[in-house]
Amino acid sequence: MKENKGQQKKPAETSRIEEFTVTGDQLLKKIKEIIAEGNARSIIIKNYKGREIMEIPVMVTVVGTVLAPYLTAIGAIAAVVSNCRIVVRKK
Repeated sequence: MKENKGQQKKPAETSRIEEFTVTGDQLLKKIKEIIAEGNARSIIIKNYKGREIMEIPVMVTVVGTVLAPYLTAIGAIAAVVSNCRIVVRKK
């Protein structure tokens, strides 16, 4: 039988999930606030039925120039939806 001496198990990585319900008018503003906080892993936008519309990975939020197309798409989504949910996975 082998023993793993000196090796420790890594603790399970935990993440916190927050959800916000916003109107289409508030969507872009709230996304920008979440990104400015800097501790989001990913941001998921869902419609009022809970269907995922868009997911923004955290690596994209770090680089502003890569973020621009996402913000444009979020603006288009905001124009179409009346209510939606934002799911934020935080570190």
